[in-house]
This record gives sequence, C-alpha cells and structure tokens, in this order.
Amino acid sequence: MTISSSMNAGVAGLFTNSAKLATIADNIANSATYGYKRAEADFHSLVIGANNGGYTAGGVRVTTQRLIDERGPLVTTNNATDLAVRGRGLIPVAPAYEVEDTGTFDRMMLTTTGSFRADADGYLRTESGLMLLGWPADSSGEIPTFPRDTSDGLEPVQINVNLFSGEPTTSVYLGVNLPATETSSTAAGDMQELLVEYYDNLGTSENLTVQFTPTIPATGSSNEWTMVIMDSASAGAVVGEYTLTFDDSRTSGGTLLSVAETTGTAYDPATGTIIVTAAGGPIEIDLGMIGEPDGLTQLSDSFAPVSITRDGSPVGNMTSVEVDANGYVHAYFDTGVRRTIYQVPLADLPNVNGLVALDYQTYYPSPDSGKFYLWDAGDGPTGDVVAFAREESATDVAAELTEMIQTQRAYSTNAKVFQTVDEMLQETTNIKR
Repeated sequence: MTISSSMNAGVAGLFTNSAKLATIADNIANSATYGYKRAEADFHSLVIGANNGGYTAGGVRVTTQRLIDERGPLVTTNNATDLAVRGRGLIPVAPAYEVEDTGTFDRMMLTTTGSFRADADGYLRTESGLMLLGWPADSSGEIPTFPRDTSDGLEPVQINVNLFSGEPTTSVYLGVNLPATETSSTAAGDMQELLVEYYDNLGTSENLTVQFTPTIPATGSSNEWTMVIMDSASAGAVVGEYTLTFDDSRTSGGTLLSVAETTGTAYDPATGTIIVTAAGGPIEIDLGMIGEPDGLTQLSDSFAPVSITRDGSPVGNMTSVEVDANGYVHAYFDTGVRRTIYQVPLADLPNVNGLVALDYQTYYPSPDSGKFYLWDAGDGPTGDVVAFAREESATDVAAELTEMIQTQRAYSTNAKVFQTVDEMLQETTNIKR
C-alpha cells in the first residue's frame, strides 16, 4: 500500500506541475496582450495519514486562479477613445452581436481596458467585438439619476458624427463704464449705444441694442442714465427700460446706487440682475451689485465696454469625442462648445478575483465575486479613467521563465519518484524468482 501510494503521489505531482506549466505557458503567450490578467497555480498537500503503523502518501492537488486585481502598466496611444482604468474598478462593456441584433444587450461584462472606435453605426466598439456602455445625458448635458446596482440604465455609447449643436443664450454680463462727465449740466448729453450678440433657440445670431442716455441737470451733475434695451429678433421692440443712478461719494464713487425699472422686470439687488424677455425667451442680464465696482460703473470721461460675456453658442458640427478622468464622454464642436453626451461608470465588486474570466479580457460577476456597484470614476474606492491609454499585460516574462525552470525541475523530480517506485515494484516481483 505504501509503495502504491508513493506512485499515486508521483502521478499527482506530474499532473499538478503540468497544470502549473499550462498557466505559465498561457501567461507567456499573452505577455503582449493588452489587459491580460496573469493566471496562477496554487498547490495544496493531500494528507491521508498513517495506516497500521505505515505512512500513506496523499500527494498534491492544484487550484488555479485568475489574478484580476493585478494591473499592468499603462501605455499612451494616439486614439482619444483608447481607455484604461488607473486604480480599482472595471469598465462596463457588452457583446457587439447582441447590440447589432436588438440595439440593447442581455448581460453586462467588465474589462479594464479597450481600444474603442466608432463603427458604421457610431457605436464605440473594439476590434474584438466589445461595445462600451454608459449612461446617456439629457438634452441639457446632465446625467440623470440611474440605479447603481444594476445595468438597466446603461446603453451602448453611440456617437452621431453628423450631430449639430447650438445653445440659446440665457444670461449676459454687462461690464461697461459710463463717462461721469456726460451727466454734468454742461455736457452735450450724447447717447451711448452698445450691441450685444446673443443666440436664439435655433442657434441664430441676434442682437440686444443697449442705449445709455444721460440725464442733464440744470446745475451740477445728475449721475443718472436711462438704459433702454431693444431686441433685433422682435423687430427692434423695447424689452426693458431702466433708470440707473450712480454713487458719487468718496468711498463708493462710480458704483451703482440704484436701478429703477420703467418697463421690464425689477432689478434684483441680491443678484445684481434684471430679466428681459427676448423673442426666444427670457435673458438674465447682470448689471452688477449695488455699491460694488463690477458690472456697470460711472467713472472718468470715456465710454468703455470693459467685459461683455454671454452663454449660448451658434450651431456647430461635431469634430471630436474625448473621455475625461471621471468617465464623462464629451463631444467637441467647431464652435468651441463642449457637450456631455454619456458617462461611463466604473464597476467595483467585493472580490474582483471571483469574477468569471471570459474571452477578450472580459469578466462576468459570479456568486464568488459578490454583487457589483457602479461608481462615478474617481469616487468611492474606484480609480479614474485614462484616455489615450491602454493597459499592458500583467505578465512578467522574467518571473514566468523563472517559474518555468522551477516547474520543470519539480516535474522531473516527480517523474524520478515514479521511476523509483517502478524499480522497487520490479524488485518485489523478483523476490519470487
């Protein structure tokens, strides 16, 4: 029995070292595979114990594991949608054949890197047939609230290269200096005019004409102006008229003292704004705070539009797509506008190494991995998303070759045990001769 158990132990040793050599061969074969996770073989002794005073060899068993939590180094690329995860977390993807058939997907898979490029339908996919998943933004570029413990809210990221985008103007900042000398009794009382461009709901350029007319007193200085705002989209109709009074004290000279409306909404001293209703909708105009040296001022003898800013943009063509560190997919337009169209979350699980390994460096949640949770990249335990980058293989070729030498030696030694047991059994057979 003891001799037979020795032979069984030798056979087990040959089998387990063969399994370890298989993991080494797999690791070396994938040393240049982006995103590959190293496989590891772990040996466990099998102890049967004593039998009638003798010892029975139990041998050895082997278990293999994919070390998904090990990360390879990141390398830069020239493709904006080459993505890699720096730190903890995995990118959600789906099989392309499912999306092509139905426009949706049945199950979410996970990966740590991928070279995603737009296909004929605009879907971001890899050459191996994996489509990037993300949460779609609404019309304002905001990401709605989606469930985090399910993939129900995720969609294949689809880029419309023929997308046009235009944003209407909703706010304007007037940083203008009015000449203080024009409100004196000896001034000519010339009107000052300013054109402020804005964009309507269709991305068409329109103008607000802002006229400043000084109040000429009989004596001294009035420090008062009448501001009239007209809208070109409304055939030049007046959309607001206000009386502006400026402070002439030593401490606050030149700043707004009061704003009184003749037509239009009242001035809000808490925000320093008025709201005028243009043809395309309301526009908030920032005149500056009372007593503060911003917005409208009245100093010296020159009319100077110091800073005129507004939001909104004309209609533009999409030129490129990029993904930022927080997983937001931004579309860039030739007008300089950036618009958020998707957000790619990062999945995290309690036991990453418990994921089921699939082809193409993808993984699927299992009972051993625990349930996943979708985080915003950079939040919680997850790392960030790196664009223009790929994750290299986690294989260390030098370490694998060292393991190969050790495995080869262990295999040869176990074969020697098997050979020795065979010779001992032969000697036992010869006793009868």
